[in-house]
Amino acid sequence: MMSPETAAKLLTLNRQFYQTLGPSFSSTRQHIQPGVRRILTTINPDAPILDLGCGNGALVRALAAQGHRARYVGVDFSAELLREASQNLPASLQTGFIQADLADPDWDAAITADSFQIVLAFAVLHHLPGYGLRKQVVQHVHSHLLPGGRLVHSHWQFLNSARLRKRIQPYYLIGISPEEVETDDYLLDWRHGGYGLRYVHHASIVELQTLAAETGFAILETFYCDGETGKLGLYQVWEAMDYNCNTK
Repeated sequence: MMSPETAAKLLTLNRQFYQTLGPSFSSTRQHIQPGVRRILTTINPDAPILDLGCGNGALVRALAAQGHRARYVGVDFSAELLREASQNLPASLQTGFIQADLADPDWDAAITADSFQIVLAFAVLHHLPGYGLRKQVVQHVHSHLLPGGRLVHSHWQFLNSARLRKRIQPYYLIGISPEEVETDDYLLDWRHGGYGLRYVHHASIVELQTLAAETGFAILETFYCDGETGKLGLYQVWEAMDYNCNTK
């Protein structure tokens, strides 16, 4: 298990990355990935949505374009990205934005419990260091879903790309040893509009099966999509089960 000290270092690293290179990162996230578009076609326009790591708002604009009319709440820790996300949205869209860090145990304090049909977490969970923290976030997500609600999430599968594997960097660059992190944890560099480093976890299907079982979800769908190989994104759709019954 990852120590709290190591997790804190990696969280600080990622926060600094988005604070320093946020505009550069946002400029590369103006288009919706094919896998995300596939998911959007399945969303009922009357389903209330919670969007974790909403970033610059590309997703809410795509939802608006396809006629979504139910409540949408976006969560992100970056004030700059949230400002961008909230600009020029249709007046008819029921939107709200919350600045919160998913690593904070109380990140969802401002969110009404049991009030969403869908929670989206595209390319989000893999930036949370440690299985324990990812599990904690998913447990909170479960509490905000209506009965039968769904968690839809994606994970960056950068090991499926020879080009991206070259961007893996050694942990000594940030004063951490490989023994301090968990299996499938990596440090990747960023080279667009400046240089930076980010922590990324490479999730496996087996790991996600365990996480779903331990947090009260049933896996409904798994597929790969995106990138030059068609395998840069691992997508899953989970359905919230009765948590108490599911974990006895």
